Amino acid sequence: MLYWLTGTAGSAARLYYEQAHPRGERPTEPSTAPTAVAVFPAEISLPLRRNAERTDTIVRWTELDRGGHFAAMEEPDLLVEDVRAFFRQLREKA
Repeated sequence: MLYWLTGTAGSAARLYYEQAHPRGERPTEPSTAPTAVAVFPAEISLPLRRNAERTDTIVRWTELDRGGHFAAMEEPDLLVEDVRAFFRQLREKA
């Protein structure tokens, strides 16, 4: 939902873009936006931290013990707490 509300819906399509383009065709500049990743064990495809760090500025990486692709419905409390912790972390650094 944050993608749509903040006008960064293109970010949601990034996964599909990267899969469709060989590495040499991808943009070489990593994003400077602070990025948080919540990894749910039953997700369809699990992200690799080293790959994420090449393209994003990872400031929070959380590996949770339950949940999957529909985490907002499956484990809403875990997801909300992780999102809140991410924004608290950003606020403390500001």
